[in-house]
Amino acid sequence: MDLGIKGKKAIINGGSAGMGKGSAIALAREGVDLVISSRGEERLENTCEEIRKETGVNVVAVATDHSTDEGREKIIKACPNPDILVGTSSPPMHTPDYESISPDDWRETLEVSLLSPVSFMKELIPGMVKRKWGRIVNIGTGAAKTPAEVRILSGGPRAALVNYSVAVSKKVARHNVAINNILPGMHHTAATGERYLKLAEENGTTYDEEIFEFAKKWRIPARKFGTSQDFGDFVAMFCSEQATYIIGQSLVIDGGIDNTTF
Repeated sequence: MDLGIKGKKAIINGGSAGMGKGSAIALAREGVDLVISSRGEERLENTCEEIRKETGVNVVAVATDHSTDEGREKIIKACPNPDILVGTSSPPMHTPDYESISPDDWRETLEVSLLSPVSFMKELIPGMVKRKWGRIVNIGTGAAKTPAEVRILSGGPRAALVNYSVAVSKKVARHNVAINNILPGMHHTAATGERYLKLAEENGTTYDEEIFEFAKKWRIPARKFGTSQDFGDFVAMFCSEQATYIIGQSLVIDGGIDNTTF
């Protein structure tokens, strides 16, 4: 299926690994030129080169922290008129005890998970409106919809981001600017790989066995984690020409753990 976005330009924040990388690869395969940001320069450069070799699209790496004013300025300077904005970031620490969360923990998480994507949208939406074409996908977390103590730092700020995104989406939809959110559950990423390989070593098991046991314990009906590439394909769909009538939606991709009707 042709998504109709060949030749478009996209900013992918947090795109050097995991679901951000999966999104970048999926868009590149559709012929979208990319500006990818990440804090870690070496991994970012490797990811960009991998995408260039596979797809032949133009890929620009911007090693910076997108939660800072300076970082956002560098990214937007590299792509001042993007057609597509996809935003994600490294998840904050788990919080098994809500009382242990400090004010500094909240400030750091809010800067990365809420204030930064809001700033990007505020800066870039006017140009999309003027050009009568734009797609924005915020990659959040299933915890934004289904609260859990262990994911308070992740769920709270991203729930606020969803609220903001949906409100703004209704104002700009008539200009062919579609803003949506994707809320993932557990996926195979660099972070999960590191964590569960370590557990496997400690427990004398395998990575796959640890994943299955986690999925069983947390009652994930699919009994597995999602893949970053499958996830990226859904991001690309939300960025497509055909997505013009998908407005202010939040798609949960979590293997069925979200126990709600809607």
